[in-house]
Amino acid sequence: MPRLTNKIALITGAGTGIGRATARAMAAEGAKIVVAELNAASGEQTAQIINQSGGDCIAITTDVTQEASVRAAIETAVRHYGGLHILHNNAGGSTPVDSTVVDVPIEEFWRAIRLDLFGTFLGCRFGIPAIIASGGGSVINMASNVALMGVAGRDCYTAAKGGIAAITRSMAVEFAPQKVRVNAIAPSATMTDRVRGRLEAGNPRVTKLAAAHLVGLIEPEDIANMAVFLASEESRMVTGHVYPVDSGVTIS
Repeated sequence: MPRLTNKIALITGAGTGIGRATARAMAAEGAKIVVAELNAASGEQTAQIINQSGGDCIAITTDVTQEASVRAAIETAVRHYGGLHILHNNAGGSTPVDSTVVDVPIEEFWRAIRLDLFGTFLGCRFGIPAIIASGGGSVINMASNVALMGVAGRDCYTAAKGGIAAITRSMAVEFAPQKVRVNAIAPSATMTDRVRGRLEAGNPRVTKLAAAHLVGLIEPEDIANMAVFLASEESRMVTGHVYPVDSGVTIS
């Protein structure tokens, strides 16, 4: 039997990259999928791909930085499918503007905090009560290798992802009695279209990072596979941890 049969999963930022790969992987394991994506066209495209492959998916235009938008997405998911068991707070990302704490524009700090950390906070704020009402389930946050090691020149993204790692642990303790597990994935540079473009353009930061990968470059499907594991009963005794999927970068 597929590992996520009869489960309902909401994935933010699932219009492209890791989010789309995760939506497809969870659908293949039997989950009903809600794509919560800011870009309506790419969200609908993900839903179409899944539905044409025999899955069951809807797309909801969602801005994870806006309380009302996130609340509406969760409410729509519950109303449409009858509950929520899996929340993957995937939306986020860094920009080339990021830099050191003394050089970076202040607005870049708030952009990273608002999108990555506050977006995750809002997803959990409205998603966890829905999971509790559905009998329990799994929250999967997206941290980063920068939350686990010192990486120069990315202080805004590091602050946001470090916050996600910390709040993952506290929420795991808080909501365990309600049968909600909370974990995070910490990828290194993953070969999404955006990162692949920077690598092909010779971006020195991305090129240096890629060279540190011990067992090869990471594909979105590698992150999706970890998300499926954390969503499934195979990880039923796992909570409060941050899992590197980084080709060994954090130890190299």
